[in-house]
Amino acid sequence: MVTVDIKSITKYYGEQKALNEVTLSIKKGEVVGLLGPNGAGKTTLLRMIATMLKPTEGTITVGGYDVARNPGRVRKILGFLTGNTGLYDRLTAEEMVKYYADLYGLDHATYIRRRDRLFDMLDMKDFAGRRNGKLSTGMKQKVSIARTMINNPDIVVFDEPTSGLDVMTSQAIIKLIRLCKAENKTVIFSTHRMGEVQQLCDDLAIIHKGNIF
Repeated sequence: MVTVDIKSITKYYGEQKALNEVTLSIKKGEVVGLLGPNGAGKTTLLRMIATMLKPTEGTITVGGYDVARNPGRVRKILGFLTGNTGLYDRLTAEEMVKYYADLYGLDHATYIRRRDRLFDMLDMKDFAGRRNGKLSTGMKQKVSIARTMINNPDIVVFDEPTSGLDVMTSQAIIKLIRLCKAENKTVIFSTHRMGEVQQLCDDLAIIHKGNIF
């Protein structure tokens, strides 16, 4: 079953064409890597899948919902992780994750169960009560992972999730992607690292100058 269906997507920023008639289908449970240089269009495509940008032309459906017409439906089943953590410095790591759980309407028992699982997996308990503004880059990325996964999304989109991170944090993200696959989630992630593609991916799409190969 196709979970993410991208058909003839073109995206302009003014007169500049960022994506050129991109077509890609991703099945449920697949891990698909997007490989390409900076400026190739990877982030633009992922942000459109995640409903943060609208296509200029073409359509994207996620879980059967059109990203432009039903963005709210898409956001309920999708988690999006970017390298720009965008955390509130005054909140603690746990408060940040709880805030997102509340946005998704999770009941308290479900939140506690999912929080404990994620914090154990990501080794976050030692800094769960510290303010985000005092955390290292790796710790902040772990907080971002936890808030991305707290709603247990069926589809997960990672935009260069290991870029600039230490080895231990990178390994935690790789472990998470493997866990997502084991749970039959659909995963799309961009990377510069061929080793990650070889370790994790069922399929690979190469983007260059807005074209997909």
